[in-house]
Amino acid sequence: MSNTFTTAFYHWRNRYLLMRHGHSQANEQGLIISSPERGLCDFGLSPLGEQQLSTVVEQWQWPTPTKVVHSDFLRTTQTAERVACAFGLTLEKEERLRERYFGEFDGQTDRYYPDVWALDTQDADHQQHQVEAVSKVASRMCAVIKEVERRCEGETVLVVSHGDPLQILLTALANKPLTQHREQPALQPASITPLGS
Repeated sequence: MSNTFTTAFYHWRNRYLLMRHGHSQANEQGLIISSPERGLCDFGLSPLGEQQLSTVVEQWQWPTPTKVVHSDFLRTTQTAERVACAFGLTLEKEERLRERYFGEFDGQTDRYYPDVWALDTQDADHQQHQVEAVSKVASRMCAVIKEVERRCEGETVLVVSHGDPLQILLTALANKPLTQHREQPALQPASITPLGS
């Protein structure tokens, strides 16, 4: 469960492991849970997600993390806790790693995702249906990496976030148009994408 990603144009001070949260209750129920009101305290990992995390930790095949930074949603916090516990690390909560806000579709069926993604391909700044613009997600996600790069060196940082924000981050780091974020390989639940040296 990993993707490879190279950024040959940039010399990283740290190594990053970008991790999508494990399968969640929202995934299980086919719901879009993107607001803090719904996501901070509810819709944690599903039984499948718990199993995925157990497997990932038991069969760890990436560099050992020295730092864990995570979205404060319940599903990402629980994912980060499983890995942090396995390696004896403390957690660093980061609101800028939260799920992309899907506006009017928050709490609705996940069949609305493709509608938003189709709009994304036309304009990375669109906020139709009160959805958070791709450009805004890219800005906050990149700001987290830049900040870690500024204050740390030689760390292996596990960054636990959500599917859309991570794909948008990878698109931005690759210097590709943000309208193409859905052309990135899909990040599966509990998958890890290594980034950096």
